[in-house]
Amino acid sequence: MSKIQINIPQSLYNQLNEIAEKEGVSIDQFVATAVAEKLSALMTEDYLGERARRGRREEFERVMAKVSEKEPPKYDKL
Repeated sequence: MSKIQINIPQSLYNQLNEIAEKEGVSIDQFVATAVAEKLSALMTEDYLGERARRGRREEFERVMAKVSEKEPPKYDKL
């Protein structure tokens, strides 16, 4: 494990403490999870951008043309 020290406004710390308590986790665990979620979102954005650059619009359009125009079943809309 590595340690970091950050300075945040008291009001933000108070909210963090309250929510971590409500969730039944430590502040450390809450912050680590929040950082992991943010990193995942940014990495996914980068990954999808890279995939889009490798793709061809014509191929995408060809595949999308195969999608049915009919409404999906009710259970698929949930």
